[in-house]
Amino acid sequence: MFEKAFRDFGIHFNTLNEKNTFSSGDLVTGHIAFVIPKATKIRSIAMCLTGNVDVHWTSGGGKRKRTYHAKMDFFRLKSTILEEGAVGSASQLPPGRHVYPFTCQIPQGDFPSSFRGPHGQICYKLTVSIDRPWHMSKDFVTELNFVHRVDCNRPELTAPLSGSNCTSVCSLSCTSGSITMTASVEKKGFVQGETIRIVCNFSNGSSRTVIPKAKLKQKQQYNTPKGVRGRLFVKKLDSVTGPPVAAHTFDAQTEMTLTIPDDSSLTITNCNLLQVEYEIELSLCLRASSDLTVLFPIVVCDIPLHPRYPD
Repeated sequence: MFEKAFRDFGIHFNTLNEKNTFSSGDLVTGHIAFVIPKATKIRSIAMCLTGNVDVHWTSGGGKRKRTYHAKMDFFRLKSTILEEGAVGSASQLPPGRHVYPFTCQIPQGDFPSSFRGPHGQICYKLTVSIDRPWHMSKDFVTELNFVHRVDCNRPELTAPLSGSNCTSVCSLSCTSGSITMTASVEKKGFVQGETIRIVCNFSNGSSRTVIPKAKLKQKQQYNTPKGVRGRLFVKKLDSVTGPPVAAHTFDAQTEMTLTIPDDSSLTITNCNLLQVEYEIELSLCLRASSDLTVLFPIVVCDIPLHPRYPD
């Protein structure tokens, strides 16, 4: 019935940037618009701006199945767009198109970026409620893409990363050969869609051919405030295989690249219930032996960072 009384309802924001994102302290402005075919009485039009995190997962099965759930509100701000009596003594709107502006401000605070995963979400919403006499209140909800701004002055985000690992393997004659892997990444902070360049150096003193591989992984950690064991969800975003390194080859150099998907979420470390982190895993695949690995934690942020090379 509401759709017959109100048509073409929409909530429209005034954009602050080309990505249409909002951050802590931003002023949110816009308007709501709708069409009514006939005169309609309205008590009020109210809005509520909210931000919260909600996580949930299950473990075990049968009688041992357990469900975990936690929710926390960051803020909840209520205001009125149209009050009873503001459009006349009868609070009656004439037929036609109606447009009402609104303004609200996101509070200052260390709030995490928007995120949606298989076991929870961080969500910022604007809800508009229309209250009519003798009718159930009707809610319209739209989401804001909230971004936690990263401090670009943090030197660890622009400094290069490097790491190495080595192992010894035994051939059929039990003659050991040493394998060493050294790698570097130009910086720690990246943006969505950016390509990560990995420079590798290998020394293979064994009698086996080894194959280098690189993976970009996203780690989602879900927790409850009670301190029980949380839920870890790992998602592979990109992978690449480098050229084989033949036996008894030294100082072999190669370069591999990984690309951060455009739709990747930002790194989230400022929320107790839900964290999102990224990791580059560089490995050498060894037959009949454990893989040799080097790990690089990286940060996905919304502002491009330029690498800072040592003097």
